[in-house]
Amino acid sequence: MIYLIDEQMTKYIGEKIGKLLKPNDVLALTGDLGAGKTMMTQSIARGMGIEDYITSPTFTIVQEYEGKLPLFHFDVYRIADEEEMYYIGFDEYLARGGVCIIEWANLIESILPKERLDIELLYTEKEGRNMRLTPHGARYEDLVKELIEE
Repeated sequence: MIYLIDEQMTKYIGEKIGKLLKPNDVLALTGDLGAGKTMMTQSIARGMGIEDYITSPTFTIVQEYEGKLPLFHFDVYRIADEEEMYYIGFDEYLARGGVCIIEWANLIESILPKERLDIELLYTEKEGRNMRLTPHGARYEDLVKELIEE
C-alpha cells in the first residue's frame, strides 16, 4: 500500500509509473467516484511523454493519445455489459502495442488480460488516498519492484 498524501504525491507516483511502462502494458484502475483515477491517468500519461490534456472518456469509452508509446484510455463506467467492449474493439486495442489504462476496470474484470497491474485508489480517514498495487504476472511484479525501489 502506498499512501498518497496529496495531489502532488499522486502526480509524482503516476509519472514514475508512466516512465516504467512498455508496449502492451495494461493498467486496471479502480476506486470510488472522485478517488483520483483520472488524475492518476493524467500523471501516468505525463510520465509517458504525452502532452495532451487527458480527460475521462466517459461518453466515448476510449480516447487515444500519442507519446513515446500510444495510450488507450478507457472509462468503462457507462458500458452496458462486457460484450460491449468487444464491439468497440477492446481486443484490437490490447494488441496494438500501446499502453491500455482502464478506469472502472472492476466492471469488466472477467475480460481483463490475466497479466496486468491493478491500481486501486482508496479513500482514507485523513487527507489523501491509499494506492494498492496488485501485479498479475512477472512483468508487473518487476514493474512494482522498480517503482518502489526508485
